[in-house]
Amino acid sequence: MSLTAPGAAETGPGTCPHMMDPPLLADPFGGYGRLREQAPVVRGRFVDGTPVWFVTRYEDVRRVLRDPRFVNTPSHVPGQQGADPRTSMMDLLNVPHQLRVYLLGSILDSDPPDHPRLRRLVTRAFAARRILDLRPDIERIAEELLAGLPERAEPDGAVDLLEHFAYPLSIRVICELVGIPAADLDSWREWGGDLVSMRPERLEQSFPVMIRYCHELIGERRAALREDLLSALIRAQDDDGSRLSDTEMVTMILTLVLAGHETSAHLIGNGTAALLTHPEQLALLRKDPALLPRTVHELMRWCGSVQVARLRYATEDLELAGVPVARGDAVQLVLVSANFDPRHYAEPDRLDILRHQEGQAENHVGFGHGIHYCLGATLARQEGEVAFGTLLEHYPELALADPEGELDRARLPGSWRLNSLRLRLTP
Repeated sequence: MSLTAPGAAETGPGTCPHMMDPPLLADPFGGYGRLREQAPVVRGRFVDGTPVWFVTRYEDVRRVLRDPRFVNTPSHVPGQQGADPRTSMMDLLNVPHQLRVYLLGSILDSDPPDHPRLRRLVTRAFAARRILDLRPDIERIAEELLAGLPERAEPDGAVDLLEHFAYPLSIRVICELVGIPAADLDSWREWGGDLVSMRPERLEQSFPVMIRYCHELIGERRAALREDLLSALIRAQDDDGSRLSDTEMVTMILTLVLAGHETSAHLIGNGTAALLTHPEQLALLRKDPALLPRTVHELMRWCGSVQVARLRYATEDLELAGVPVARGDAVQLVLVSANFDPRHYAEPDRLDILRHQEGQAENHVGFGHGIHYCLGATLARQEGEVAFGTLLEHYPELALADPEGELDRARLPGSWRLNSLRLRLTP
């Protein structure tokens, strides 16, 4: 991966950056990095053109992520009136009005007191011990997929790692955990692609089907509980004894499956490309596989696929890094620029798998911070460790099939992902 895209234009003082600006889409590392050095808080525009404050420096991002004066749901801003400002984004995606609650009412968008209740319920079913116990299953799936890679070779001998390893591994793991039948995995992958790609003509068709599927699956599982996460959620009760509503259950399934498999798949894709283009770091890892946990942390910092957090809204007039922010203003926390902030990291542009010391607290914001810290962080780290470890063990001569500068990258706001990653398994 190159930190500066060829032909990327400057984003400098005097401009009003828009998340859909070609320079930011092509080179978010450099583009948001220039904003970070311009000022700690910069006025700009969200994907749909609405005004936001970009917060770009490490300490400021972490501070807002744990500041209760910022909320995820705009209606929780005191005195807020009128339409939900997120409506324009739903309009842009052609999401049917009656189904928007499933995207706007998830645990990712919730605030106290709902958020602690939802988090407590899902945490019981998503406990770290349970996730760690999945490692043999993750290793089994990875071994099976890697053994079949040679059969997936294209006419020139290259294999698409995303298509035939990263995606199948991540979606099989999360769907087995949740309790989604194996026969339906292809549908979930297609639905996830429609949502992430923000293609309205496809999303307006697939999203209603996905919602209907989830309701039907919940009904089937209620009639015959199993030992899976969905069954655990159905059994789960909060301190008052009230169950999750069906709408909350559906949004939870969507969040866990779609967010879980997409981010893990692209951590594997981005991380593999990063290691193969940094032979000195790859040599360190080959020499000492015990560095895998530290490697995954550095890859999450250096090339994680999620580059911005959810929008947050100020509940009062306040000052942020010396900049006045009015009540109701939207704030966009830029994780990618925070993870490259030279105020926090020495030589932040350098990939260094030794950077994160074993046993120390997580030293990046790739998984977020505060009450909305990623629920699936333990699973994502474990998948990454297994994926990189088994891939390098199976194919020690692994190499890129295409020049680094020709990697096929998607240009999506707030996301860093490959459309494909063609590799040669042997010289």
